[in-house]
Amino acid sequence: MALGLTAGLTGCGSDGPSHTTLTLVAADYDVDGGQSSREYWAKLTARFEEKNPKIDVDVHIEPWTNVDRKVQDMVKAGEAPDIAQIGAYADYAAAGKLYNVERMLSLQTAANFLPPLAKAGEHRRTPYGMPFVASTRLLFYNKKLFSEAGIEKAPATWDELRDAAEKLKEETEVEYPFALPLGPEEAQAETMNWLLSAGESYTVGGGSYDINSARNVETVSWVKTNLVDRKLTGPVAPAQLNRKMAFAAFARGEVGMLNGHPSLLRIARKAGVDLGTVPIPGPKGTPYSAMGVADWIMAFKENGNRAEAGKFLDFVFSDENVLAFAGQNNLLPVTVSASQAMEEDPKYADLKNFLEPLPNSVLPPVGKMSWAAVSAEIKQSIGKAVAPGGSPKAVLDAIDRVAEQADIKSGE
Repeated sequence: MALGLTAGLTGCGSDGPSHTTLTLVAADYDVDGGQSSREYWAKLTARFEEKNPKIDVDVHIEPWTNVDRKVQDMVKAGEAPDIAQIGAYADYAAAGKLYNVERMLSLQTAANFLPPLAKAGEHRRTPYGMPFVASTRLLFYNKKLFSEAGIEKAPATWDELRDAAEKLKEETEVEYPFALPLGPEEAQAETMNWLLSAGESYTVGGGSYDINSARNVETVSWVKTNLVDRKLTGPVAPAQLNRKMAFAAFARGEVGMLNGHPSLLRIARKAGVDLGTVPIPGPKGTPYSAMGVADWIMAFKENGNRAEAGKFLDFVFSDENVLAFAGQNNLLPVTVSASQAMEEDPKYADLKNFLEPLPNSVLPPVGKMSWAAVSAEIKQSIGKAVAPGGSPKAVLDAIDRVAEQADIKSGE
């Protein structure tokens, strides 16, 4: 997923001082082109308005390809929405355009966010971004192909993953023994999975960048030497393989293994793939950390509707609404109470393996203004590190220099 979300259109008061209309721009999560996102918000706002007759909510659904730009254009035009649910919040927080979460929500709601998600919503130690929905990553594998290759259990270590990929290549006709999407769609997430499994990430404790650390260089070098150089990653070079392409290939039965998020469950099972999921392997077994991803919802100051927006957001984050949206989109709830409810409900059994690592997951440094530029550089460059003749150290050094300059430019 990725995992992008909702954004808001212009919010303004109407019908005199006793009546307020909030504007919300929301992202469309329906991967099948249906109306599920629109139906979700329509039902939610109808119930909210029934309980709060002096507040209306005007919802505008935008595709993920357009929602961030839509909100950006609205803000530049001086027509910011009251509430926007999009992929990032840090630039708006740094510009002083957002309400502090602690001034928006009730104490009960604010304290209910899962700790790593709440922490990731902070810009300079102040919370501005509210996590809306989340996901983690697991290793997916094709059980039929594993059986044909004589592989009795899913890999738990890097060496076992390499050996399984070798057997898949030798014993089956699978095109991608291990699909490694390092193309520009979401290379920063695939890379972070590997770095975290070895105990490091892009930053030190979410602070300063340390992209070219010795351990990160070792990790990328292992991937290059043990998977790419051995031609275990398929006919498309990792630098040209995007997540969407890899997921589609898995659904066609053309991939033995890949790292995936919960939405792949529905895609693959709809196509009839018999699949299994396990934690992403670490160098010696259990990974040091798992990656979490969240989409964000935020409230803009421009229209002055803090109290009304806060009341609406408290309603949005009720267990009923959080579970409804996460469940219909094969994603994870962002609150402690809704996560517990999902854990206990048999109908969400498929998501439990993804849910387990979320409370202790590590998120990308989305609270840093520089992250957008750094993420873009990783997407464009990291594939070169594993290409024939590529140098993991040289590529990571170059990305780290971009990160340092981006930090300086942003004043962080």
